[in-house]
Amino acid sequence: MITETTAKTATQNACRLCNPLGACLAFKGIEKCVPFLHGSQGCATYIRRYLISHYKEPIDIASSNFNEETAVFGGSHNLKLGLKNVTQQYKPDVIGIATTCLSETIGDDVQMILREYEAAFGSDGPMPEMIFASTPSYQGSHIDGFHAAVRSAVKTLAEGGAEKHLVNIFPGMISPADIRYLKEIFTDFGLPFVLLPDYSQTLDGGPWAEYHRIPKGGTPRNAIASTGSAAASIEFGSTLEASKSAAGYLEERFGVPRLDMAMPIGIRETDRFFEIMEKLTEKPAPEKYLDERRRLVDAYADGHKYVFGKKAIVYGEEDLVISIASFLDEIGIVPVLCASGGKSGLMRNKLGELIPDMEEKGIKVRHGVDFVDIENETAVLQPDLLIGNSKGFTMSKKSRLPLLRIGFPIHDRFGGQRLHHLGYRGTQELFDRIVNTIIEQRQNASPIGYTYM
Repeated sequence: MITETTAKTATQNACRLCNPLGACLAFKGIEKCVPFLHGSQGCATYIRRYLISHYKEPIDIASSNFNEETAVFGGSHNLKLGLKNVTQQYKPDVIGIATTCLSETIGDDVQMILREYEAAFGSDGPMPEMIFASTPSYQGSHIDGFHAAVRSAVKTLAEGGAEKHLVNIFPGMISPADIRYLKEIFTDFGLPFVLLPDYSQTLDGGPWAEYHRIPKGGTPRNAIASTGSAAASIEFGSTLEASKSAAGYLEERFGVPRLDMAMPIGIRETDRFFEIMEKLTEKPAPEKYLDERRRLVDAYADGHKYVFGKKAIVYGEEDLVISIASFLDEIGIVPVLCASGGKSGLMRNKLGELIPDMEEKGIKVRHGVDFVDIENETAVLQPDLLIGNSKGFTMSKKSRLPLLRIGFPIHDRFGGQRLHHLGYRGTQELFDRIVNTIIEQRQNASPIGYTYM
């Protein structure tokens, strides 16, 4: 069996995506913001392709367009020219700048270049706000880039002041459907909030009569400014350390309390989220959510005979894997392998907090792995199903195991941007999908054709 210390010469089919991809996604959740990559055009094209394939929306990502000369002499001229062109053509309120491997490797001082740009062109008229995130792809993953961009947005725009009846919510990299659900919950509680980033419209909107260079939606710049005077920040992310998080910065800089928790997937963690909401508002949860919880409990009872004792391999972003594994344990499925390409080093401990008897249950944790590693583990562990993104399809086909698609990217199915994962509602949908996946596998494997379960 492969161990956590197995030496490898190269990654094959990585179980993660690149750092600046996550930053571009986060920037798409800021109102009137254009993502801008300081690097080659190929990086922007690759990221656009990945995001468009999942979200099925047009996505513009600008680039400073490195070439051989730029790689040798630096990208200062290209960055300044690119920013000027984007400002003139798109007229954005914000430009979100992320670095790529190439600009990081040659050591471009982007912050200094931005100061020079503002000094040179600041007198020409109002300039967009420049938010810069360092996102080298040779370290970290798309989740690191996502959180780096969110923290940079808050660090650039947040202002202090008298405390307001306002709560910040930093949900991490979730689906547009989940973002809309969180906004619905806050609205139903009557609690003013700032949710960052909010790409629920920009990456899942309606049809256009004509092309929009910057789609409507996103967290407004003035709303981000108010995060420094909020009463509290709620942040989802088991492996997100305060030193790398937006809520951590606000707590350190402005004294805004950081309330961090795992993603609210499953009854236990969703209960915890609603307890926080009730404490912040001093109100009981609206009856509609209690109804959602009751229906979910009833579904657990109805579906228990299908799921109990089954084994699953879960892979993807560390925080999502941890929360899904906790949910699986809650319904009686053993997540025999929890795998991620992330390298926070915190997965095992955080899983242990949510599943105290994980060692006795034989739950294995692997971080920094690729799909070859996971395939090798699959052959040994003999799970009943795989749970993760579309990048595991080849493994699913080889092993003849069903793949339940969650998270990002989902390239080989329709509607990935509308999948719910969070809260009682998201858990209900996940539970139904898991039960039906298991039933379908049993039907397909049976020599007798039957339709009644």
